[in-house]
Amino acid sequence: MRVPAFTAYLEPDPDGARVSQRSGISDWTDPSLKVIWFGDIQSPGQLNCSLLLRLPADAETKLRLTVAGKSREAAAKGTGSDSVKVDFGSFDIPAAGYQQFTLESLNAPGQSAGNLQTLLLDGPAAVGAQFNLEERRNAASVHLAYPIAGATNVDAFYCEVTGQETPLWTYFEACGWHRGYFGMQVNSPTERRIIFSVWDSGNEGVDRKKVGAQDRVPLVAKGDGVFSGDFGNEGTGGHSRLVYPWKTGEKQRFIVTAKPTEATHTICAGYWFQPDQKKWMLTSSWKAPKDGGYLRGLYSFVENFAAATGRFGARPFTATNGFAPPAARGRNRPPRPSATIRRAKRIGWIVSWVSRTDSFFFPRADSSLDPRNTARSSPVRPTAIHPRILFRRRIPRNSKYSVLEAVEHSCAGVRGIAVLAA
Repeated sequence: MRVPAFTAYLEPDPDGARVSQRSGISDWTDPSLKVIWFGDIQSPGQLNCSLLLRLPADAETKLRLTVAGKSREAAAKGTGSDSVKVDFGSFDIPAAGYQQFTLESLNAPGQSAGNLQTLLLDGPAAVGAQFNLEERRNAASVHLAYPIAGATNVDAFYCEVTGQETPLWTYFEACGWHRGYFGMQVNSPTERRIIFSVWDSGNEGVDRKKVGAQDRVPLVAKGDGVFSGDFGNEGTGGHSRLVYPWKTGEKQRFIVTAKPTEATHTICAGYWFQPDQKKWMLTSSWKAPKDGGYLRGLYSFVENFAAATGRFGARPFTATNGFAPPAARGRNRPPRPSATIRRAKRIGWIVSWVSRTDSFFFPRADSSLDPRNTARSSPVRPTAIHPRILFRRRIPRNSKYSVLEAVEHSCAGVRGIAVLAA
């Protein structure tokens, strides 16, 4: 089995060497840097491990590979442009499951360990083994959908999110719907954001300059300190963000509203509860063309969108949420959510369901192979466990409360879901 070097992770510095699909891993000169692969071994037994790399003629390298708690050292001498095989011998894999393959340089600081190309695996334990073989190393998004009865008009979608672990470049999407998404993101060690975006109409997926005025979502309004502009490359549309140091372990609250203004237009607005000021603020609102309807296709997702930290995944978060039919009658039944995960070639992204007794649950996305996780293919549906959803209070349709006031009235001091009628 051939596992490309460019699928490995670097620790502790993800930028400690160059990683590319064309060149593999190069410029590895720091012996404190480790190169790590993760794999799912299906069959116990002997696993023969070797490495293909390139070195300048007569240059030497010494490396150590650790697998299943055992380490083997090997050396190689370069031949110039031809690849050199570094043989680490056999490792005993006692049981099927996930294994970490850790490669270390035993060379002096500043000396190149070689340009790594491929990790080679052979033997009984290599049969059926699964590794990520694609260049993409980020933790792909895991979606949780909230089914709504077809005839229901939803004009508000409320969600509370608590990021329990927040690796760099994680995005927690609290309120997603057919026209956009709303959530919070870790952008750097010192910067975090609240993000609200709405898609244009039409089929342009990359460049908003190609979108005609009749398909664009124009900005209606935005809150203080909020930046607004364009986005592309994942569909196009209007983007807004507020730089704010939201805290790990602290609940954040989001509401998306939809107000049809005519048969073909809907104003979509995102409101976020400012923890310091203890009040709701508008992030931004946009007028969506070729719509004229309410919210549909409700969902949440979590992802780690950068390859360098994909092994850390998008860690579990709890979510408490609800939706607001404008003419809700009788008892609203909790929707049974379903989940999907993006699929990687040869191996599904890793999901472990995290159950919470006090609010909601959300899956964990992780591109590494961790023995604490359970591999699943897309789509997946939770069956053994499901959210504990509590409906606390319904606001009558002729209520004096606005949507935001109704959320305050229904959710203050309670755990669970508030289903509102505007």
